[in-house]
Amino acid sequence: MIKVDLKGNSKEFEAGITAAEVAKSIGMGLYKSACAARIDGEACDLRTPLTEDCALEILTFEDPDGKHAFWHTAAHVMAQAVQRLFPGARFGIGPALENGWYYDIKAERPLSTADFEAIEAEMKKIVKADLPVEKRTITLEEGRELFAGQDYKLELLEEYAEKGWSLSVYRQGDFTDLCAGPHLMSTGALKAVKLLKVAAAYWRADATRDSLDRLYGIAFPKASLLDEYLALLEEAQKRDHRRLGKELELFAMLDEGPGFPFFLPKGMILKNTLIDYWREIHHRAGYQEISTPVMLNQDLWLRSGHWEHYKNNMYTTVIDETNFAVKPMNCPGGMLVYKTQPHSYRDLPLRMGELGLVHRHELSGALHGLMRVRCFTQDDAHIFMTQEQIKDEIKGVVQLIDQVYSLFGFEYHIELSTMPEDHIGELADWERATDALRAAIEELGREYTVNEGDGAFYGPKLDFHLVDAIGRTWQCGTIQLDMQMPERFELEYTGEDGQKHRPVMIHRVVFGSIERFIGILIEHFAGAFPTWLAPVQVMVIPITERAHDYAKALQQRLDEAGVRVESDLRSEKMGYKIREAQMKKIPYMLVVGDKEVEEGTVSVRARKEEKGGVMTADAFLESIRREIDSREQ
Repeated sequence: MIKVDLKGNSKEFEAGITAAEVAKSIGMGLYKSACAARIDGEACDLRTPLTEDCALEILTFEDPDGKHAFWHTAAHVMAQAVQRLFPGARFGIGPALENGWYYDIKAERPLSTADFEAIEAEMKKIVKADLPVEKRTITLEEGRELFAGQDYKLELLEEYAEKGWSLSVYRQGDFTDLCAGPHLMSTGALKAVKLLKVAAAYWRADATRDSLDRLYGIAFPKASLLDEYLALLEEAQKRDHRRLGKELELFAMLDEGPGFPFFLPKGMILKNTLIDYWREIHHRAGYQEISTPVMLNQDLWLRSGHWEHYKNNMYTTVIDETNFAVKPMNCPGGMLVYKTQPHSYRDLPLRMGELGLVHRHELSGALHGLMRVRCFTQDDAHIFMTQEQIKDEIKGVVQLIDQVYSLFGFEYHIELSTMPEDHIGELADWERATDALRAAIEELGREYTVNEGDGAFYGPKLDFHLVDAIGRTWQCGTIQLDMQMPERFELEYTGEDGQKHRPVMIHRVVFGSIERFIGILIEHFAGAFPTWLAPVQVMVIPITERAHDYAKALQQRLDEAGVRVESDLRSEKMGYKIREAQMKKIPYMLVVGDKEVEEGTVSVRARKEEKGGVMTADAFLESIRREIDSREQ
């Protein structure tokens, strides 16, 4: 017999019982809704036998690992449907994603959205058949026989075998796939399936290899959940920052610079307003601003470790027979700034902020508006401190990030990311750094989850995932605690004892990428920015030409008071002008005619109806200045 801990409730079972059988013993409702299991913290199949004492969780679709198994099975169902419709198709990889899955496929001809209806119909047949999903371990020779003619699978098979990995396959009916799992017990749970899009993707992300069709899909255990998701997708499309960025004249992505955004005048107002806010709060928090070069020599990147860990994402050139790299991060430059003068313990903590333009090579297929670009402004800061100051400095950064996200109305959650396999430094340093991050966040009373193995190569980190207006999450802020870079760069300070000591440092961002944060804000607000952030805050619209002089005088007065204002003096109908201003999502329109000229008033049409009505020009100016100064949402 073995003891199984079920969320604090210990039960005894005969050794060899599967996670599925445990679920069934608890109740048929749980068994029917179960997607996967977690044994001692590791996600696995429900078909996994329990052979020793363990902690067991039964995972439903509500759990991220449950969703992963659900969508991974759906990917196999889609591939099976494609195989039936296109018998000569060759299959690449088909992973589950945060929402749904994709599968890379090379069929006899290119696949398109015109094929979706037939593929979905075939998928529904497979679901209705409720085919059992079976797992087995194979040898390399068995794999070569099973996947004869499937060159992509054979390549993966040989690679996995060379690495010494266990080789396993999953089979459902007439379809077998090379896969580590986990998967559902059968195909019948996929009550609602939908293919979403198809895109081109190079095999192994290598532009010199075959181009495959990447089919994306989504599936749910209930049709109502699919309906909700599709409604969310529709809302997301309305908020798409690429479309709104063009309509609102904020930025452009041009063929002459793929992945390099062009900010237009209104977009620069938005960007500079964010930067002004950034400078204001950082000045209050005791940061000094620095600027470091965009390009530095290879020796620096070798010393920092970036050349070893990041060189494939770096742009390089040769100057005077010396190799240089365009910076993908600001931190090595920050190290050099610290070393420009000696420091005492009295100087610490030293907080240095930088709005640094960085460049990173991204594959063309990964580029996505402002969300995934090849150059962006990182709102970096590096804090140099003593061991004793670590906890307080982490707390200060958490509170600064909270201040910023709260201003924009974002809720967020925090992840503690621990040491990755590809790391530098001693285990003891990593443990001290991780414990410090954990202690600081717990003392602040903040909840967090642990993301094992996802830290930076030089240190553990706290990642801040904000939630936008329609429930999507975005990872923006991060606090990375680093004991490695100061060692590599031989940073020092003189302690109270007169001896030289090594400082500890924090790498941190709040916005992350300012360009990406702007993309998130566009979608969060659907382009209708709060007044303080809006590129144009007021549009003055005269009803007749007789009111033009009054409109111009209003515009001048508002402009002198620091309000961003334009006037629409075109000989168009007033209704047309109003609709156009609404389409531009301008917070306020001041409609003026003969009556307003005579009485010195303005007729205010506001996005927020409670702020509209007729008022004096003085009252409106006082009201909007108060709204801007308070950064009211």
